[in-house]
Amino acid sequence: MQNDKLVVAVIGKTHGFKGFLKFHISSDFKEQFKRKKVWKTSFGELEIESYYKDKSLIRFKNFTDLESAKQLVNHKLFSSQEESRELCDLKEGEFFWFDFFGLNIIENDEILGTISEISRIGNTDYLVIETDKKLLENSKLPQTFLIPYIDRYILDVQLESKFISVSGGKDILEAS
Repeated sequence: MQNDKLVVAVIGKTHGFKGFLKFHISSDFKEQFKRKKVWKTSFGELEIESYYKDKSLIRFKNFTDLESAKQLVNHKLFSSQEESRELCDLKEGEFFWFDFFGLNIIENDEILGTISEISRIGNTDYLVIETDKKLLENSKLPQTFLIPYIDRYILDVQLESKFISVSGGKDILEAS
C-alpha cells in the first residue's frame, strides 16, 4: 500500500428502520469513531450521528431511515496516515501497520524478504512477505509467505533501520 488513503472501516447492511448499519472496523483504534466526526468515504463525506461499538452499529447524519441508509451499504471509510497519527494514541511497543510496508524481515543477519501487506485472519495479524530475490535464485521457495505477528516469531521492530528481526521465519518460508 503506497498511497495515503487507508481503509479504516466498511459500512455493512442496514439494521432496523432508523438508519442504523452494521459497521466493520479494520482499525485497532475504535476510539476514533465518535459522534460528530466527519469521515471521507467512497460515498462522500459522512458525519457520525450515533455509534454503538458494543453492537457494531452506526448511523450517519441525514441518513436516519432505512431507505436512505441503504445507499451507504458496502462503502468504505478512509483516513490518511497523518490523520491516523493525530487521532490514535500508540502505546509503547505499538505501531501503525502502514509503517511496516517495505520493511525487511531479517533472521540471523539474513534478509528473508520485504513486507508487502498485512492480513488479519481471525484474531491474528500476518505479515505478508515477498521472498528476497537472492533466496529465490535456484530454489523452489515460494514468492510470498506469511509470518504471524506474535511474540514467538517477532523479536525486534526497528522502524528507523527499516527491519523486523524474527525467529522461525526461515522455517516458515521453507515449509510454505
